[in-house]
Amino acid sequence: MDGRITRDMSPAEVLEVLRRAEGYFLCNNERDVSQSDFKNRLMPMTTVRVAPHRDAAGFFAVEVSGGASIHLDLMRKQVNPFERLRLARQHMPRTPLQTVCRGANLFGYRHYPENVIRFVVRQFAKYVDVWRVYDFLNHVPNMVPVFEEVKKAGRLLMPSICFSTGKEHTDEYYVRKVGEILEVTGPDVIISIKNYAGLGTPKRIGQLVEAIVRAFPDIILHYHGCNTDGNDIGRMIAAVLAGVKICDVADHGYGSIYGQAPALTLIQTLEDYDKKAEGIDVPALLKSSDLLRRERKIYEPFESPFRGHDPAVTNYKLTGGAVLSVFEQADRGGFLERMPEILEELARVQVELGNWWAVTPGSQILWTTAVSNVLYGRYERPSLDLQNLILGRYGPLPFYEPADWICEKVLEYQRRDGKKWHKILYDEGGQVKPPEPDLEQERARLERELKRPASDEDLALFLQFPFDSLAFFKFEAKYGQTWVLPPEVWFRQGGFEPGERITFADERGIPHTIEIISTRREGAHVHTTLSVDHVFQTISVKVE
Repeated sequence: MDGRITRDMSPAEVLEVLRRAEGYFLCNNERDVSQSDFKNRLMPMTTVRVAPHRDAAGFFAVEVSGGASIHLDLMRKQVNPFERLRLARQHMPRTPLQTVCRGANLFGYRHYPENVIRFVVRQFAKYVDVWRVYDFLNHVPNMVPVFEEVKKAGRLLMPSICFSTGKEHTDEYYVRKVGEILEVTGPDVIISIKNYAGLGTPKRIGQLVEAIVRAFPDIILHYHGCNTDGNDIGRMIAAVLAGVKICDVADHGYGSIYGQAPALTLIQTLEDYDKKAEGIDVPALLKSSDLLRRERKIYEPFESPFRGHDPAVTNYKLTGGAVLSVFEQADRGGFLERMPEILEELARVQVELGNWWAVTPGSQILWTTAVSNVLYGRYERPSLDLQNLILGRYGPLPFYEPADWICEKVLEYQRRDGKKWHKILYDEGGQVKPPEPDLEQERARLERELKRPASDEDLALFLQFPFDSLAFFKFEAKYGQTWVLPPEVWFRQGGFEPGERITFADERGIPHTIEIISTRREGAHVHTTLSVDHVFQTISVKVE
């Protein structure tokens, strides 16, 4: 299609196409839809199955990695995150791949040492073409090491400003923040507006885009939103009409509740405004959704039982990915009936703690604080993360500090030295860089555990998630590359009967057969004998 952006283009060429284009481009955010609507459970073979249609569709990029997906792939033993990227590159050879990175938090939940940040980004940059980078406090210095490594790798950088609502969240603030980013990066980047919870009206988003474009006429803007309230089509329309060049979207057959709004709806609506979706092949979009609509039934167990759009998100302001998980946590924790009360407290806590952005790790801090306040009393059991936030460990709060009584309760909690909160803040406040580990010593530690050499990719995962990466490596050593199983086999409920045959094709189209010979239980272990492509083996699994 004319105007299409492809992977073989340099960042400079991509930026030039974006600047010249009269229309707008679409980014398919498979990763965020999987996270927001299906608990990050999307298996690689679903991506492989839909890849030919996605590659033909002409997206600016497909976001297949980043956020919580790296950790969840390891924790749930779904796939090595680097293997997921290799598969996506192989099966979508023309389409750039995109990730979202949490700045100093990388793909995890804490600030990492700078040498770890740079090392991890270098490994992922071998596979990722577009880097969407944000910080939960919009503190630009927290993102600089990632910015620098992405630029060194020759990849396309997309720094983000996190957007929210309230009297502090003015156009002037966001314009100033864009200016801070551009001072660091220079003009050859794409600036993303990360509307993490789908906040603001279409009019408000249009005004924000207009203000940024007025201040920086040559800027290229990207819009990332969530459809929690059902109104993100309206916000994207306003954004494009005001000057945004790229929007994150979903396939209409997959997701579109807490994740992104559907691509085809946006295309059809903007046609009335004579705005063209550049490079997009609509028949390929239709084929993608037809396939994913069938695949979606496999992932139904992971969808939230609390379905439907929620306009009340304007009050509690949780990102789409967090909305799904907090209801599940409440259900498992036995306080589901108190969720309305907790969400009200969450809105109150956000204002009290500074009205910043409820994205990782800030969303976890706000959520755990609200739950604790409801269950145990207001700020009676503050977390260490909340203490660190008020101490400024993650960077300065952007608008205002919490009230004195909150600082007193939080900072003096479980102190044994009798020091008062204002003295604690004076003596101990401020951002502290984590000490840098010796990476080769960490590699040696990993190799002792694995009893084999550790690659740079292994080390990059281990440095972020020591426990879960190690568990995954040992799982893969025992069971092989199980991601090759199609999702309908991987997620099957109820087990398999002796004599049952399972046939499927792998990512290269090669057919395989698994025959269940027998299953028996001895004590705490279940022993299953299989014929895998006519090779017999017995697998023993300890049952919890």
